[in-house]
Amino acid sequence: MSDDPHSAPPKYRRIVLKISGEALREGGSKDNISPQIVLAISRQIQAIHALGVQVAVVIGGGNIWRGLAAAHRGMDRTTADYMGMLATVINGMALQSTLEQIGIVTRVQTAIEMKNVAEPFILRRAISHLERGRVVIFVAGTGNPYFSTDTTAALRASEIGAQVIFKATKVDGIYDRDPAKHADAVRYDKVSYTECLTKRLNVMDSTAFSLCMDNRVPIVVFDMGHPENILRAVRGENVGTLVTD
Repeated sequence: MSDDPHSAPPKYRRIVLKISGEALREGGSKDNISPQIVLAISRQIQAIHALGVQVAVVIGGGNIWRGLAAAHRGMDRTTADYMGMLATVINGMALQSTLEQIGIVTRVQTAIEMKNVAEPFILRRAISHLERGRVVIFVAGTGNPYFSTDTTAALRASEIGAQVIFKATKVDGIYDRDPAKHADAVRYDKVSYTECLTKRLNVMDSTAFSLCMDNRVPIVVFDMGHPENILRAVRGENVGTLVTD
């Protein structure tokens, strides 16, 4: 057996990678989307794609627009949420462009029809793309207001039969309290869906956790800042926090 860690086989063959919109913005920059960060994410996707892993991506839009925040400032919640869905389309197109520049064939599927921009979400077509080695980027959330992109990730993972959701964040896992505010916060290596719900560990919303629990889709929450963490997670290495039953 080779000693090269890059030759280790993947543990998962079909995954959903959840990326927040905020992750695309470089700290301190006025730009909503950093081309360098998008390229770094694309390189990580390229590395797991080269292992034969079928990759679906759900991307947020918080770097451009946050519907809930706008609603709290007085905007109609439904309108604000639809605007947030459109923001995810912009991010998905940016990721698609960069992936294809480095040789990865992609398809963007949207829950809100916009035929000149992306394919409509059709389950059988999405699975066919994955089986043909294309990266599928799901945008526009579920197509409905009041649902987060975390819930979208849980829903799409359940629909396509993904073996796991990788939630790539700026934190290295799930903590019992906010590590930015509490120096003594403890990180979980493994936690159950029920604990996440009862302890209100707000890494994903309760609807997303419930969907994953009902459909037995494990979640791995990890820091995407390290350039090989997605690759390590795909191999089943102990990266971040595993949420399971």
